[in-house]
Amino acid sequence: MAPKTKLAAVVALAISALLGLAACADPGASAAAPSSSATNSAGKTFNLSPEQDRFKVSADPAAAALVPEAIKADGKLTVVTTGGAAPLSLFATDNKTLIGSEVDIAYAVGESLGLDVDVLPVAWADWPLGIESSKYEAVLSNVTVTEARKEKFDFATYRNDLLGFYAKSDSGIGEIKEAKDVAGKKIIVGSGTNQEAILVRWDEENKKNGLAPVEFQYYDDDSASGLALQSGRADLTFGPNAAAAYKAAQDGKTKQVGTLNGGWPLTAQIAFTTKKGNGLAVAAQAALNHLIDDGTYAKILDRWGLSSEAIQKSELNPAGLPKK
Repeated sequence: MAPKTKLAAVVALAISALLGLAACADPGASAAAPSSSATNSAGKTFNLSPEQDRFKVSADPAAAALVPEAIKADGKLTVVTTGGAAPLSLFATDNKTLIGSEVDIAYAVGESLGLDVDVLPVAWADWPLGIESSKYEAVLSNVTVTEARKEKFDFATYRNDLLGFYAKSDSGIGEIKEAKDVAGKKIIVGSGTNQEAILVRWDEENKKNGLAPVEFQYYDDDSASGLALQSGRADLTFGPNAAAAYKAAQDGKTKQVGTLNGGWPLTAQIAFTTKKGNGLAVAAQAALNHLIDDGTYAKILDRWGLSSEAIQKSELNPAGLPKK
């Protein structure tokens, strides 16, 4: 499929703006309906069945002692996520059981705190009020820490917010690290997205330095962009890393050639999000650091192809992206 016309690109921009309401950072096009497992040519298999056989986690007494009494009362941690975005949170082959990296982390944190875990699907627009009203106790759904959100919520970080450059698996393109590396490249990017804004800035810098311009390409769907990349009509895709990393591990057709923090030139992090001031984020941070130290955290990210997004230590309410 050829790149869209200017009119179509405007339409895509409007659609992208609407989709932006559904996620903090659009994790990418939804995966196709899952089979019970998915394997690439290198043997990477993803369990997409309802029976997840998650890593066994023991309660951490020090972290469990930090759980607020109001949450300890029923012995349960209710976590929400939006689903529909592999590998972060999606529905298993039964079309009702939530699975994914966010779900695994929710269970691991809850079990570290000695709590039973209940993970529920919600619309993106519904979680803020649900957390503020204490209907839900936490949200794990690719929520980026921002200064505006810190006015209402507390955060314990668990993943870097990354954008990824991906090329065809046999591409000779080297590492993409800075503006000059994209000069003259044909790059697929989402219209109206943060990654497009970054690429525009890099392109402007290159043109000022006498380098070849980027050829921006926009496509209607993931299948079309994938075909363009595989056929050589495009050199790279640039978008949210999580979905692209999962697809690369799943089918072996693409490879990561560079990452960039989603808040570039600032740093953005994804966090376990709770009601401000209720104390749960403190306990979650302790649980996350326990999981990092004992290796469970790394195993969860590797299980879903997200090792490149790992953090070294969970932070409590770090500096967030500034208010616009």
